Amino acid sequence: MIRSVESQTPASAPVLAAYGYCETVTGQQARNFAYGIRLLPAPKRRAMSALYAFSRRVDDIGDGPLPPDTKVVRLEEARGLLARIHDGAVDEDDTDPVAVALTHAARVFPIPLDGLDELIDGVQMDLRGETYETWDDLKVYCRCVAGAIGRLSLGVFGTEPGAPGAERAAEYADTLGLALQLTNILRDVREDAEDGRTYLPADDLAKFGCAAGFHAPVPPEGADFAGLVHFEVRRARALFAEGYRLLPLLDRRSGACVAAMAGIYRRLLDRIARDPESVLRGRVSLPGHEKAYVAVRGLSGLDARHPGRRTVRRRA
Repeated sequence: MIRSVESQTPASAPVLAAYGYCETVTGQQARNFAYGIRLLPAPKRRAMSALYAFSRRVDDIGDGPLPPDTKVVRLEEARGLLARIHDGAVDEDDTDPVAVALTHAARVFPIPLDGLDELIDGVQMDLRGETYETWDDLKVYCRCVAGAIGRLSLGVFGTEPGAPGAERAAEYADTLGLALQLTNILRDVREDAEDGRTYLPADDLAKFGCAAGFHAPVPPEGADFAGLVHFEVRRARALFAEGYRLLPLLDRRSGACVAAMAGIYRRLLDRIARDPESVLRGRVSLPGHEKAYVAVRGLSGLDARHPGRRTVRRRA
């Protein structure tokens, strides 16, 4: 059983200011994530924003315009900072608000900070330009950049005392992270191609005649692009079904948060399935009213009580 340990001592003014910075970063840079964590009590919401802000910093290094050698140095600097956070060696008056906030969060909650080392490993895989022959190969990357985030988040959420099956919570959190990341990969297939990146397994691309890549708003000539998308959608849905077993193991508000974030991505996956070529024309997203519906459904506990049930589709 993983239990969160929320401090009864109010955070100091410098720590609250550091959290405020992280919440601003989260609100500006991650709308879906920020939408979900609004359902959490303040201590957990702040801790999640600190996790996001550090993760965002690492992602921005990998995706930014710096020369590759400089990116490698910056990532090692981030790893060094993470070691200081892990050791509790960051003071409240440190000039880095993300480090201050994450240090405090790690004192309040049993966050497995090694997961952020895994995230750095995943970004380094991007810098090396790694491609993936099989789904098993891609899973290694997805576990670094998304499964690890699920396990980190579980450190903040904790599990309900006495919840049957709680010993598998980290496994479910990891699997849900894989589902979200595969959905991201499908959504961003054209954008990634323009950046010279291919994430979908080479075996799958060859099977559906898509080895030429996705550099145009239409599929490659002779490719069964819809078949490829539907194949990956089925894989993602199976991951969601397994990962949703986490929900009954969480308290009501943590379960609502996870249900909201995962629900947004699951409905996004449904949109992609209905119109596979939409991901070649631009970024697929959900309107605000649909996100609100998912949040209300999560807060109601419906998805936590029936984790295997598919969300009823509504017309946009």
